[in-house]
Amino acid sequence: MQKSNNQSKKAWPLPLVAVGSIAAASLVLLLLAKNASAPYLCGASRPSATNLQLDAVLQYATSTVVPQQSLAEISVTSRVLRSLAPTNFLVFGLGRDSLMWASLNPHGKTLFLEEDPKWVQTVLGDAPALRAHTVPYRTQLSQADELMRHFRSEPDCSPSKSFLRGNDKCRLALNMLENEVYDTEWDLIMIDAPRGYFPEAPGRMAAIYSAAVMARNRKGRGVTHVFLHDVDRRVEQMYAEAFLCKKYRVKAEGRLWHFEIPPAADINTHFC
Repeated sequence: MQKSNNQSKKAWPLPLVAVGSIAAASLVLLLLAKNASAPYLCGASRPSATNLQLDAVLQYATSTVVPQQSLAEISVTSRVLRSLAPTNFLVFGLGRDSLMWASLNPHGKTLFLEEDPKWVQTVLGDAPALRAHTVPYRTQLSQADELMRHFRSEPDCSPSKSFLRGNDKCRLALNMLENEVYDTEWDLIMIDAPRGYFPEAPGRMAAIYSAAVMARNRKGRGVTHVFLHDVDRRVEQMYAEAFLCKKYRVKAEGRLWHFEIPPAADINTHFC
């Protein structure tokens, strides 16, 4: 998820601002146009755009901020949203691209999980229609290898149990989430957070493990679509191969992997 860069204080030249705004707004319009279940134009044959979609177009038309993922990467998730919307979409990370994701799931449930309470206030201040919960992660990136050993030795982490709510012993289980997260069956899960580029950062180990548990515990028909970004990094690759599984990976685009994970009833007792 994209956060603002406070290091640069210089104003952008006006021509660059205009180009960036047009490009960002065009990207959102293009994605909405491709989304058959997300009408964005007014006309006799189409309902009017949702307020959220209009807010998304307005934001990107008046801002230099563009989504963090490339168009090719975004299109992977957008195609699935187009086929399932309205749907339940859980996103790890809250950023300047969150309004775009929510607008691509009109009339569905889109919920964002973010590590930084102050950043949640900043983003929701600009886009109050978004819904987000804060997650107090209990891991650090520097613990990634040790946590993998912990998974192999802790019975409450085992795939035969694989539960999150109330799981205090498995350090990879996100046991501190709001009940809404546990009580909703998520059709799509995007993992683009928390931060994972310095040793003290939470890393995405617990997010990846917990997404796999949610997918395995699915009660309804079909698979859970899991999208993992920044797969050029070692930890993301290691945990994806351990819990999301190469055999369930159906698409690789840029730094994004797309997995279709069946419920545990349809697979063996191992994650992979």
